[in-house]
Amino acid sequence: MARSNSRPLSPHLTIWKWGPAMAVSIMHRVTGNGLATAGALGLIWWLMAAATGPEAYATFVKCATSPIGYLVMIGLTWFFFQHLFSGLRHFVLDMGAGYELKNNKMWSIATFVASLLVTGFVWLTIFGKAL
Repeated sequence: MARSNSRPLSPHLTIWKWGPAMAVSIMHRVTGNGLATAGALGLIWWLMAAATGPEAYATFVKCATSPIGYLVMIGLTWFFFQHLFSGLRHFVLDMGAGYELKNNKMWSIATFVASLLVTGFVWLTIFGKAL
């Protein structure tokens, strides 16, 4: 059966012009899934280590305070704040505000900037108190 050229193609990523709003929407899904998966696994590991005994907990603390452990925790912190600010942006959009192109672009970029700044502030505070 021959395909008719008169029918439009379904929209796909090569048709859409990428913008901050699209990136924020995709990151909202990614960060939500990351928090649910990595966050839940980390929480379960921490609780199991605490319930198992001092040796298991010491192993958990050693892994969590290693450079890779700090990288994972910083990443989860950024995921949390990115998801939070993106969710607040979606809340405002659900009320019917912020759909103007200029405002939508500005608030989309602001979610990335705010999440990075707050994550940096949190970890600078943590590392500042640890030193």
